[in-house]
Amino acid sequence: MFKLFAPMAIVVLILEMVMSGPPVVEDARAPDVAEAPPVPSSVEGLALAPVLVAEGLDSPTDVVGDPSSDRLFVVEKAGTVRIVDRGTILDTAFLDITRWVESKGNEQGMLSMRFHPQYEENGRVFFFFTDRTGTSQLVEGQVDFDMPDVVQPSSLRPVLTIPQYGQYHQSGSMFFGPDGYLWLSLGDGGGIGDPEGHGQDIENIDASIVRLDIDSARPYAIPDTNPFVGRVGLDEVWAYGLRNPWRISYDAETGYLYVPDVGQEGSEELNVVPLGEGGHNFGWSVSEGSVCYEAEDCDMSGHTMPAYQYLHDGNGCAIVGGGVYRGSLMPELGGHYFFADFCLGWIRSVLLDDDDVWMVVDWTHDRDDRLGNVTTFGTDRHGELYVANLEGQVWRLELSR
Repeated sequence: MFKLFAPMAIVVLILEMVMSGPPVVEDARAPDVAEAPPVPSSVEGLALAPVLVAEGLDSPTDVVGDPSSDRLFVVEKAGTVRIVDRGTILDTAFLDITRWVESKGNEQGMLSMRFHPQYEENGRVFFFFTDRTGTSQLVEGQVDFDMPDVVQPSSLRPVLTIPQYGQYHQSGSMFFGPDGYLWLSLGDGGGIGDPEGHGQDIENIDASIVRLDIDSARPYAIPDTNPFVGRVGLDEVWAYGLRNPWRISYDAETGYLYVPDVGQEGSEELNVVPLGEGGHNFGWSVSEGSVCYEAEDCDMSGHTMPAYQYLHDGNGCAIVGGGVYRGSLMPELGGHYFFADFCLGWIRSVLLDDDDVWMVVDWTHDRDDRLGNVTTFGTDRHGELYVANLEGQVWRLELSR
């Protein structure tokens, strides 16, 4: 079961039971090794001091920077997108489709949005949500530039429809790559242990990352460089073997794709692969990270191992993917990939050193430093990172000076 929107009573119980983690976390690629890697010299003496940007939002699930201003667009689970302008939440929603959205399930609702790379010219914007039938919908909306702060629901048209048999593991994070294509993450559809077998079924769209050309045809075309075009496997799929990849992202400077995947029983994983390498199998549900799932032995040949994973065992229960920092407020942390855990509210970062070793820093090892039940990260047009929590707050990451 994925816990991003777990009942609050359970979350409080977990918080009460778990001790604070250490400032530097062991490299859990080998979970039986407790020796910690060295702290990156770039973080010595530094401390995060998050700045509260907005509060009073309703279960935020995504934060997106305005391409042409310093405003933020915050997706709310119930089916609205709110505009935050200099700390003020505008009264009129950018989009309100609450009457179409099913949000009662823990992992259902409006889950993400993204602006088209040429949004300022074409006004196209994309949304991912669960509809009233329990089906996942990727839709495109159109902004009328005479009313730029509102997307009319009547402008929405379907791009991709994914039938769901349950309310869990729908994922739905998006980004536009340097190729101009829309990348979308999809979970396995739910159920303990992937009962439908979607994880290793390359002819099924679930449990995968898909890559769509939304410019060459309507609703979309298949890029001819997708790895399964002309082979066994679904043409849309770029990578597979995922349980619930919550918030995939791309770093333009290094060319890395970051794929966090929420675990089932024992561990949370972060996969890091070159964006140009398609066809990766991240192993679910044969394996959970680098460990066999419900088996003493399993065949993990051909599986892509995580760059980093952490065991549950009091460390957390659901990874929340963030992004690589490329802003100017924290220049010492350029290149750090930030992520969080929903249940414990800590924030960590990983950095690849000169020896290709992933080093991990825990920025919120004291309980007082933690930011509630973190649900998502976001980036503004300047590359600054934001964190939102279930409690309805949005924070900007900054360092104490």
